[in-house]
Amino acid sequence: MKYIKEFRDPKLAQKMLNDIWHNTKKDITIMEVCGTHTMSILKNGIRDLLPPNINLISGPGCPVCVTPQWYIDTAIALSERDNVIITTFGDMIKVPGKSSSLKLEMALGRDIRIVISPLDALEMAKQNPKKEVVFLGIGFETTAPIIALSIYKAKNENIKNFSILQSIKTMPNVMKEVVKDPQVNIDGFLCPGHVSAIIGVKPFEFLSEELNTPAVIAGFEYCDIIAAIYYLVDMANKEKYEVKNIYNRIVKYEGNEKATAMMNKVFVLSNSEWRGLGNIKDTGFKMKEAYKNYDVKSKIDIKIIPSPIPKDCLCGEILKGIKKPTQCKLFSKVCNPSNPIGACMISQEGTCGAYYKYKIR
Repeated sequence: MKYIKEFRDPKLAQKMLNDIWHNTKKDITIMEVCGTHTMSILKNGIRDLLPPNINLISGPGCPVCVTPQWYIDTAIALSERDNVIITTFGDMIKVPGKSSSLKLEMALGRDIRIVISPLDALEMAKQNPKKEVVFLGIGFETTAPIIALSIYKAKNENIKNFSILQSIKTMPNVMKEVVKDPQVNIDGFLCPGHVSAIIGVKPFEFLSEELNTPAVIAGFEYCDIIAAIYYLVDMANKEKYEVKNIYNRIVKYEGNEKATAMMNKVFVLSNSEWRGLGNIKDTGFKMKEAYKNYDVKSKIDIKIIPSPIPKDCLCGEILKGIKKPTQCKLFSKVCNPSNPIGACMISQEGTCGAYYKYKIR
């Protein structure tokens, strides 16, 4: 229980907050780059407990939110084929496409199944040899290893009716892109804890070494997050640039070597398109030549048509931290969880959805 109780200690949180109020000497903007951090910050009211000159902004840390519009529309088009079973994590079901969603297509009788792991989808492929079982492979380095493992197992077991519609993103280089964006002014990063558990600390060290931007890797309890803010304020005051790991109960410097080895066995870095951010160099994966037959685009003739973000939706600006959901004229009026206009409202880790859930106005 110590890893719960000691990070949910109101007295410790109060002491750190007092220190933050006492030591914050200038304006500082901190970006969290993980949807789970966003949810925890809003759930625990951390924004309201900080000095007014500390500005917390949310970055592109929600995997569903950064998945481009064309990907949703392509998944919907694939679901309309009689010989295809679509398998997906649950948070993709409600994301709106241009004119439909997977949830609506499921209601219309398409064979769309929610799974908790791509290995479940692989098992479905074994049980349905006359159907192509397509797994919607999205996420960051957190889901990449298990997706890679499913592809590796499919090849080793000679399962030919399993494939991936792949849109996995990688985090470090998009953070570099955000820091360099002249529209964004970031003084420090709260690094993604789940991603760090896989890739470790080293891939984030460029932030301090190349970009003079301090960063803290932290967990998701309120004491974790407040401690991260405390260290970022301290480094900003001292003009000291480090990447500090205070989540070492989970995150090791070298990361999870077995997980990264599996990723590297199947995938290689590639350019990737991010919703609202465009095509960014080395921020995604593609399958190595030996595994390309498990990329659905190499097996099924798919016409991918670029789909713009709906008019007046500010998902792109929100994912960069340039705008907050409350600055979107659709927020809570037209766009809400029952009628989502963009992915940032419907995803479980989406910034708009978090603002709506916790009544941030």
